[in-house]
Amino acid sequence: MAHIPDGVLATPILTCGAVVAAAAVTIAVRRLRSEQVPQAAVMAATFFVASLISVPVGVSSVHLILNGLMGLLLGWAAVPAILIALVLQTVFFGYGGILVMGVNIMNIALPALICALFLRGPLRHSGAKGAFMIGAVAGASAVAMTGLLVCAALAMSGSAFIPAAKVLIATFIPLAFVEAVVTGATVSFIKRVAPELLFMKGAVYGAH
Repeated sequence: MAHIPDGVLATPILTCGAVVAAAAVTIAVRRLRSEQVPQAAVMAATFFVASLISVPVGVSSVHLILNGLMGLLLGWAAVPAILIALVLQTVFFGYGGILVMGVNIMNIALPALICALFLRGPLRHSGAKGAFMIGAVAGASAVAMTGLLVCAALAMSGSAFIPAAKVLIATFIPLAFVEAVVTGATVSFIKRVAPELLFMKGAVYGAH
């Protein structure tokens, strides 16, 4: 459950999420280049569809997030892509909520940016096998970070949510393995057939 619904989190958590998300979106939009827009649109659509396919697990459900993949492909452009997808999911399907939008953006986008910051450099110099490993690390670690952020937001909103947070974090473990395989395979394939998609000018923090 990467989409936290409205009415769950405490006001300070909502405020923190809104501030962080607003800052990230502002920076991302300023750094966004026109040549990145089509790729960002495709990834936003992919994230939108993947997140709608949920598998029930205990008291919660899990779905692909793909924020590690988005970070590797888009860098800062992942932030507006995630924003657009989350807004559409909220409007059309009631996933998440308006008040909690900032927290949901923060929980998904920050891990994507961290993966971009630390893993795109090694990816540039890797072969296809190395690209698979880097993609797998990005997929698994991004989901793990999202899971920790979601559970931390719940736990800090009240002691009543701590048992649910403990159960929820367990659901992200199998998801991390799935994301590792999907992201690793995707990045390895792109590295072989269209490596330019991984290294678009300005894709990471405005780097050339």
